[in-house]
Amino acid sequence: MQLKNTYSAREVAALTGLSARQLQWWDARRLFASAVASKRTAAGGFTERRYTPVDLLELMVLADLRRQGLSVGRIRLLLETLRTRFGVRLFDVIGGAGTMTLLTDGHEIFARTGSGDLINVLRSPDQPLLVVGSDLPLREITAKTRTRGKRKKR
Repeated sequence: MQLKNTYSAREVAALTGLSARQLQWWDARRLFASAVASKRTAAGGFTERRYTPVDLLELMVLADLRRQGLSVGRIRLLLETLRTRFGVRLFDVIGGAGTMTLLTDGHEIFARTGSGDLINVLRSPDQPLLVVGSDLPLREITAKTRTRGKRKKR
C-alpha cells in the first residue's frame, strides 16, 4: 500500500471493509469525522470527504473492532476515553508505538501502560486491574487492511 496525502471515502472503504455509507453515518454523528469535510458545490452537488493516513489507520482499527462485535456506542466511548482520560488519540496507542498498548480479548478493550498496569478502558479507565497469572488471552490491537470481497458460494 502506497501512502498518499489524503484518501477518498471510496479508497478508505476499500481498504477498511467499511462501507462509504458507514463512513458518512459516522461523520454525520461525529463518531469519526473526515479530515476534509464534504462541502456543497456551486452546481448543487457535494465534494468528496478526504481522510489522512492517520485517519485511515484509525479507521482500519475501528473497522476490525466493529467486525468483532464492538458496538458503535462502545467505539465512541473508547475514542472519548482515550482523548479525555489519557490525552491521546487512537493512532497514538496502536502498534505499541506510544505510552500505552491497546489489547483485546474480543469483548473488552484494555490498555497496558508503560509501567505495566492493565486498565479496562471501557469499564473503569481510572482503576488498574489486579492481574493474577500471566496467561491472559489478549491480543494487541493493530491496523490491518481488509477488503470487502464477495462471499464464496458453497
